[in-house]
Order: sequence, then structure tokens, then C-alpha cells
Amino acid sequence: MKYWFKVMATIKEKKYPEQIAYLRENFGFSQAHANTLVMFFRGSTTTRKFEKPSDYFKSIDPIQAKTLRKVFKILKIKYPELELVIAWNQPMLRKGTHYVFGASVAKNHILIAPFNTEVLKKMAPDLKEYKVNKKTVAVSNDWKVDEKLLVKMVKSVLAQK
Repeated sequence: MKYWFKVMATIKEKKYPEQIAYLRENFGFSQAHANTLVMFFRGSTTTRKFEKPSDYFKSIDPIQAKTLRKVFKILKIKYPELELVIAWNQPMLRKGTHYVFGASVAKNHILIAPFNTEVLKKMAPDLKEYKVNKKTVAVSNDWKVDEKLLVKMVKSVLAQK
């Protein structure tokens, strides 16, 4: 965080939207991550919306919540050493201090992320039926959860740690 606070200090005079744009354009931040850093840097005390994953799931569309609960249940059963936490106001799996997998929701889709762009590149053949972004994969809100795909994704991330 020390590094990011130094970055923010260089743009402290910019307006909020300019700070967000700067982080997104220069460091590849998602909107959510940029917002969290900017708000924290500006002294917000409300940047943490959810204390635990169940709070997050209650806050989203029930269909999305059902899909994400299944995603995380599958991964927690296969990888019990991973901890399900809230980070950047999103549910994430981590091992120690390293994030392994995360998810977020938008109105028309769910984004899943293996926290490793190399994994997305390596898995390109497996992901051809999905919309793959720079760091995320978009799946439908009522996605028929592909257990093999999820396990392969997380296994690949863990193999690189």
C-alpha cells in the first residue's frame, strides 16, 4: 500500500474521476479497485461495504448469488486450504496473503478472475465460448457452473505460486 499511496500523492490535486482514469489507464486497475484506492486515499470510512461473503451475496441479485455460492462451494471443497474473504468489496479466495480467485457482478453478467493473466492466456482454448477480458471472464448470471473449468483455473494459479 505504501507504493500506491506514493502514486496517489502524485495525483492528489486531480479530481476523483481523473484519479480513477489515471489508475485504470496507467496501471490496469478495474473500476472497483481504482475506486477503492481513491476512496481510501481520500479518507473514506465507508469503503468497506461487506464484513463477510454472506453479506455480499445478500446484496446482489438472487440468481447471481446462487451462481456465485455454487462457484465458491465447488472451489472450497476442492481446495479447502483457500480462505473465502471479502477484498475490494468482492468475494475472493486467497492462500495466505496471495489472492487466487475472485468474482464480481454487473447487471447482465458475472465476472470471474483467476488473479493471473497468464492463466487466462494458457486457458484460451477452454474459454473460447466465453467473453474473456484482460483479467476476467464474463459468464451469464445463471451460468451452469463448469466445475472442471473452475478447478483447472485455480489449479493453474496455485501451480504458479
